[in-house]
Amino acid sequence: MTRRALIVTHRGRLEAVSATREAVRVLQGAGIEPVLASEETVAGDLPDFELAIVLGGDGTILRAAELTRGTGVPLLGVNLGHVGFLAESERDDVGEAVRRLTEGDFEVEERVTLRVRVLLPGGDVVEDWALNEAALEKAERSRILEVAVEVDGRPLSSFGCDGVVAATATGSTAHAFSAGGPVVWPDVDGMILVPISAHALFARPLVVGPGSRLALEVLERSPAPGQLTCDGRRVVDVPQGARVEVTRSDVPVRLARLSPAPFTTRLVQKFALPVTGWRGLAAARRNGAGAPGVGTDEGDGGAR
Repeated sequence: MTRRALIVTHRGRLEAVSATREAVRVLQGAGIEPVLASEETVAGDLPDFELAIVLGGDGTILRAAELTRGTGVPLLGVNLGHVGFLAESERDDVGEAVRRLTEGDFEVEERVTLRVRVLLPGGDVVEDWALNEAALEKAERSRILEVAVEVDGRPLSSFGCDGVVAATATGSTAHAFSAGGPVVWPDVDGMILVPISAHALFARPLVVGPGSRLALEVLERSPAPGQLTCDGRRVVDVPQGARVEVTRSDVPVRLARLSPAPFTTRLVQKFALPVTGWRGLAAARRNGAGAPGVGTDEGDGGAR
């Protein structure tokens, strides 16, 4: 039986060409047939494959998640973008990363996704999903969006706003973060709701449990219709009187992990957070203390 690996590349980056060639070389050397996805490729066009390699930023990984949804195939992200929160490796390590993937030398981390349903006034229902977020925003720049927020079948509040973001823990560092939401560790099984520029006294970000149901209704009196965008890729028009329901999906995205580094380390590295002066528990114990302290640059140094 032929072994195959899907390669999804950000074609707009110059380094993607050489990175793709290197990935293809390593795959062929391991006896695995590379399958290159074009911009027009849809999931139904692809043959069976057992691995997926993503060369780009988080946007390219989100595209790969579309192509692999429901297959259970793990995604290995090699960052060619700016932040690359979902990526596991950097450009200089692409050959080694692909080699380890082909040899099964990796762990699988499952990320929760959202099930999204748009109930239109005429009775039609549009189904979608998201790994990062489902963002309901005003469709007209000069007008405001009037929404009602519901949690677990009960009304919570209504207000005018630029939009509302419903996100996973994975998406907490994406659109929800830029809208003022909290950073949530990926192993927190819950959902986040973040209003955008809301005209209300109570419009704080909310974190709800995995069994909750979030609903957003575009009110009939809303001056503007809404537009729902899932993961920044798929768009659904949401007119006045329509309703968006968001629940936890049963279909996760599976990421290939090559390093056991905790999310704290990833957060520090991706945002270049200042950790100079941290000594940690080991330094505190050497000094006879029972808990970590904050001091000078001496001791264990910065986060790794």
